[in-house]
Amino acid sequence: MRTGRRGSIIGSGTSSARSWGIAGAAGEEAYRTIDEMLEPIAPIAEAATPSASARPGGEDGAVARLQFDAAMIDLDGTLVDTLDDFVEAIGRLLDDLGLPRVGARIVGRHIGRGSAHLVGSVLAEAGRGPAPADSLADSLTIYQRHYAAVNGTRSTVYPGAVAALRRLRERGIRLACVTNKPTEFSEALLRAKALDGYFETVTGGDRFGRLKPDPLPLLKTCEALGTPPARTLMVGDSVNDALAARAAGCPVVLVTYGYNHGRPVREVDADGYVDSLEALN
Repeated sequence: MRTGRRGSIIGSGTSSARSWGIAGAAGEEAYRTIDEMLEPIAPIAEAATPSASARPGGEDGAVARLQFDAAMIDLDGTLVDTLDDFVEAIGRLLDDLGLPRVGARIVGRHIGRGSAHLVGSVLAEAGRGPAPADSLADSLTIYQRHYAAVNGTRSTVYPGAVAALRRLRERGIRLACVTNKPTEFSEALLRAKALDGYFETVTGGDRFGRLKPDPLPLLKTCEALGTPPARTLMVGDSVNDALAARAAGCPVVLVTYGYNHGRPVREVDADGYVDSLEALN
């Protein structure tokens, strides 16, 4: 991806996002709150999914020039590779429940939709089957305790991330971290990786009661930064980031190395794709 002056990006837009939903849910009641939270975004996800024949592909998609004064950057799968942290915390939870551990592939495809979804989905795949809300809540409490203990200990900052943040700040681009990870865990991870000083604000998944792909976290973060959505770039690794950005009216660029729930990121409608965050500069 080539770049222009002061936050301009020349990227390649390609295929459109698939409908966003919760797979492997551990019981309807357990996900009632999440389902209600995502209900307002359902029409956006539906509208963003044209027929396969209508989807442009690869580098042949339309090229868009993006101008931005601020950037909102996702955490897991975008700034920091946290997969091993998640795998270990989930493994300890499964140990406590007397269930077999699961591999990184299973855990990875459920990252990015919030802790409740991660825990419920993994429990379903580990053979526990649908769980009532109180059982999921208990498991989530156990998981959060384990995650707090391992947060940042097995994760690594992606190559190029620090250099990209430094250069964006040097150019006067205002920065925020916007993630579905709980705020407490997000801030602790950023501190552990010496990334906290680059961000003016951190929007965790519990801050506004809505998770991406709902646009509310992005819109509230734009308010905090004092920049209009059209001039505030969203950078992430998944369809959640793209749908939230589209709904909020923000331009969006996706990294190609993240998680995206196990799906190829170039299937997702975005204004550009980068193999390293350094390409933003």
